[in-house]
Amino acid sequence: MTPHGAKNNARTPPSMHMLCHQAPVIPVLTITDLAHAVPLAEALVAGGLPVLEVTLRTPAALQAISLMARVPGVTIGAGTVLNPNNAREAHRAGATFAVSPGATHPLIDCCEDLGLPLLPGVASASEIMQLIDRGFDLMKFFPAAATGGAAALQSFSGPLSQVHFCPTGGISQNSAKDYLALPNVACVGGSWVAPTKMVQDERWGEIRQLAHLARQLENDRHRANGTDRHKSDSK
Repeated sequence: MTPHGAKNNARTPPSMHMLCHQAPVIPVLTITDLAHAVPLAEALVAGGLPVLEVTLRTPAALQAISLMARVPGVTIGAGTVLNPNNAREAHRAGATFAVSPGATHPLIDCCEDLGLPLLPGVASASEIMQLIDRGFDLMKFFPAAATGGAAALQSFSGPLSQVHFCPTGGISQNSAKDYLALPNVACVGGSWVAPTKMVQDERWGEIRQLAHLARQLENDRHRANGTDRHKSDSK
């Protein structure tokens, strides 16, 4: 989310709360071939996953963001945003939100100045508390599987009940259900919906089906919680 009191530019993006409630899964994508950017985005959106994160891990990433931002129905963001320069480049490329594995004050300040919603990463209670002090109540839990998984998030829900999370890292279609059943999980991030080999082979129909299956996790979440999570607060 954008911290409370953040500045906004003319292009007002949606809040991270709104984005995380559009679908149960945010695909985490690493683009190496620009020719794959548009058809991959089209397949994921057609399968029901409109919010996409492109990691800044390859030379093609920024241009891929620009291309994917033009695909109808896509909300595109940048992942692996490590510093203010990354944030500024992603914003210029067309990213409407930023995701980081951690958080620094310079990065938070830069995103505030840009009006760019930031999903900062945390792995401990102390990191969560520091971000609460900066006005955040939605955070990325990373690396999720290696940092205690769903059990850790369930433990956080007692003393840190005001915070919601997007766990990412080591999550699969099967394990996503455990996270989404928790009341303090807004959505999950994952790369399983766009496997590297499947992208390389341009098997867009199969990727669309994986996205469709991931979208169905929303139904499982509703059944597990006994309520419609889309009625939860969006800030």
